[in-house]
Amino acid sequence: MEPCCGNLEVDVNGEETFMVDKTVITQYSSKFAKLFGKSSGAARGKLKVIFHDFPGGAEGFELMLKFCYNNGTTDISPSNLFLARSAAEYMEMKEPVADVSNLLEQTEKCLQEISYWTWSELLVALKQCQNLLVPDSSVMVERCLDTVVGRLLLASEASPCPSTSSTDSSWIRFSCDSKSTESVKTSFSRSSWWFEDLLFLSPLLVEELAKSMLSRKMDHAVISRFLLYYQKAKFSSAKTDEKSKIIEMVIDMHYVMDQSSVPCKTLFGMLRLTLGLNISKCSRSKLETMIGSQLDQATLDNLLVPSPFGINYLYDVNLVLRFLKAFLRQGNGLVTPFQMRKVASLIDLYIAEIAPDPCLKASKFLALAIALPDSARDSYDELYHAMDMYLEVHTQLSQEERLKICCGLNYEKLSPEACQHLSHNTKFPSKSTVQALISQQSKLKNLLHDSLSTTSYNASPCGSGGAAQKGQNDRTREEVVLYAGNFDLSNDNEKLKAHLQGMQWRVMELEKFCRKMQIQMAKITKSKTSGHGYPKSLPKLCS
Repeated sequence: MEPCCGNLEVDVNGEETFMVDKTVITQYSSKFAKLFGKSSGAARGKLKVIFHDFPGGAEGFELMLKFCYNNGTTDISPSNLFLARSAAEYMEMKEPVADVSNLLEQTEKCLQEISYWTWSELLVALKQCQNLLVPDSSVMVERCLDTVVGRLLLASEASPCPSTSSTDSSWIRFSCDSKSTESVKTSFSRSSWWFEDLLFLSPLLVEELAKSMLSRKMDHAVISRFLLYYQKAKFSSAKTDEKSKIIEMVIDMHYVMDQSSVPCKTLFGMLRLTLGLNISKCSRSKLETMIGSQLDQATLDNLLVPSPFGINYLYDVNLVLRFLKAFLRQGNGLVTPFQMRKVASLIDLYIAEIAPDPCLKASKFLALAIALPDSARDSYDELYHAMDMYLEVHTQLSQEERLKICCGLNYEKLSPEACQHLSHNTKFPSKSTVQALISQQSKLKNLLHDSLSTTSYNASPCGSGGAAQKGQNDRTREEVVLYAGNFDLSNDNEKLKAHLQGMQWRVMELEKFCRKMQIQMAKITKSKTSGHGYPKSLPKLCS
């Protein structure tokens, strides 16, 4: 409404210039009252005020003018509430200079009726709020978002038919016939019908919305699906920097949610999206921590992430090491032995996959090999074969580097077949071969000790267990022959070979003694049944 006497020129954000009556405006605006003092008379010359950041621009200023020139009244609705309130706050219309109405009071009365707004009105209000760039701490934004969440919770409890942002007078159609209900079920999920309606929100407001959802105990799985839906829909048209903000928001919100509601596959999907984006270190660390906590659910394909630009490795080994660190950081209370073994098996597959990479440094290979505790592996055969592959490709390694790599092996947990292969493997240092043989010698000593103990236990008057013991002795002798006969040792280790051959001879002597004892036991049993006494003595165990 154009004033009849314009003695003040107002430039609003360079969009439009208004000629207004200074006396009228100062009645309602403390900002203008302070600027021009108590004088209400006509100025000798025209004054000019320039605004550079008036909220809502020319539209917001015009709405404020209508209020002033209409004796302190105007139509406030959800469609212009935030525009009017922002203009009133900017013009400091909290307390009127004269005895007139307060624009802020009128907007507050309208805001108090927000629970009666339709779904469409809520969406319009949110759009206006976003366009005005109202700070996320604003009471208006909080109340509007909280009302949206309340409606969604009510909808999920009542299982209503969804209503998109149409001109429907009701935010939800609670009375639906069976046909329309069936139609809705085929096109919407009862928990996701509102996803499309809220795609206009900025990442900042989506974050505030998600926080409100979490505070109201909304299902975390539904929140996660909405965030991922939002991210996928926005990425198709977003610029690179916008994509970074979106994925950072999605990661940050998932980090504070229940991790069981976020599948491992979903987390690796987020990781793939971040590869070409410059996201913050904090968000990246949060994502890696979440993945690490579920590493036992990952697959080999998940871990095969290409190395970042500037690194020669084929795959990002440092990333996997960070995953392992996050996995182990959970502590013994949260990681079960079964999970630990699954991760160890996965890492062994990963090490075997990266071993042929000619650019992979020995330090990185070893770091992966020793990242998990020894208890995580029941067998080191797979790790040994991966080392064998690595040494075959990296022929330029020094003897010292080869020894360091072999430190990742636990020779006690190598199978006889792996040890036999190692004894012929010229790619491994001779010290490793000797260490494997010593380990297997210790196993044989324990095996012989168990055999002797079992023989003494089975030397009963009934002579039971003879056949079983003979089978055990045969197996023992076969294993000794395996080690003593098939190991190809160097001249420096001939003594060790002779010792193993001596062990084979002792097993044969043990078999002879067992047969002799069995014969004696048979005679005792026969003598007892025929009425004769026991012999005076039994043969002593050979030393």
